[in-house]
Amino acid sequence: MTPHALVRSSGARIGARSLWLLAVPGVLTVLVVLALAGAAYDDVAIDARTGHATAEVLSVTSRRTVVQFAVPDGQVYRPTEGLAYPSGLLVRQLVRVEYDTADPELVRVAGRSWVTGLFPAAITLLAVWVLAFSVGWWLRSRRS
Repeated sequence: MTPHALVRSSGARIGARSLWLLAVPGVLTVLVVLALAGAAYDDVAIDARTGHATAEVLSVTSRRTVVQFAVPDGQVYRPTEGLAYPSGLLVRQLVRVEYDTADPELVRVAGRSWVTGLFPAAITLLAVWVLAFSVGWWLRSRRS
């Protein structure tokens, strides 16, 4: 193998690694931004047709917090997707909620919004990108 081919071959490997080091955090960044955008979109719907109720927390897991609440006509709702922005809630706790009167499945803790997720999202993305750049730096220094 000629020296020129060897350099080109190792350059292609480094280019592929660099692509992965940018692609993975890039995809994670897009997913986090889409999640925040989805939460903001849901909040717009709730803000457009806001109903207020007191909900009872039925269960709390790492994936969702299930609540039950009654609307003014007496119908009881237990949103299948759970409650938006549920941090700090406990089972059997009563909590004020805001919901979309056109779609009571869309419910959040009163006074909370998508902005609640900005700080955790920013910390997550910062950690992902710092890790990606650290691995890239390590790979580059190892090559030298």
